[in-house]
Amino acid sequence: MTGAAAGQSDLDRVLAPQIRNERFYRVIRKVAATSGVRSILEIGASSGGGSTEALVAGALANPGGPPEIHSIEVSKARFGPLLERYRGYAFFHPHNLSSVPSAAFPSEEEVTRFYREVRSKLRNNRLPKVLGWLRQDLAYLAGHPDVDAPGIRRIREESGIATFDAVLVDGSEFTGAVELAEVYGARFLLLDDTRSYKNWHNERRLRADPSYRRLASSYWTRNGWAVFERRA
Repeated sequence: MTGAAAGQSDLDRVLAPQIRNERFYRVIRKVAATSGVRSILEIGASSGGGSTEALVAGALANPGGPPEIHSIEVSKARFGPLLERYRGYAFFHPHNLSSVPSAAFPSEEEVTRFYREVRSKLRNNRLPKVLGWLRQDLAYLAGHPDVDAPGIRRIREESGIATFDAVLVDGSEFTGAVELAEVYGARFLLLDDTRSYKNWHNERRLRADPSYRRLASSYWTRNGWAVFERRA
């Protein structure tokens, strides 16, 4: 949740990794190393120095051999370093796509209602700034029509994966709910930013679902995170 200089989109900048040297990183790595996990989807890889690094490290330790990792990053500026960093890993498949198409993004009215009604960490920023982020995301997709796609669905279809074994939801601030709907039923669901718009409702949906159990979470780390596993 940081702004860019005037005239520059946040999506044109390479960001320092956030998920490093913390428990969430270790849990991500442990999930990727879990026996039986054969397919992983990462939504929001950035340049690959945070959660991606944890997933790859875990995959290399998986007793069944490395699971296939499909990693989505919409930003072209970040995708280049991501591609270069993991070029030698045959099980790692990067995708320069949006997870969901621009038509699936919420309206400004929906975001405004959430901002006013829910006491989330989104309120640490003024509403005009938050709506500016939404407009920025949509403008980026409008300016890069080649990445404006139903990315999750396309990856599933092209890879022949009905349900991923593990999914990390950490993409755009505004698409978490739509993304979760696309991957619901995965054995492991990992959510970042559970105290913001991105995964606020997702975390509560999973807590209320008796078919999932919460494995680990933090309320205070950054904007919160949580990991759930589907009950056998």
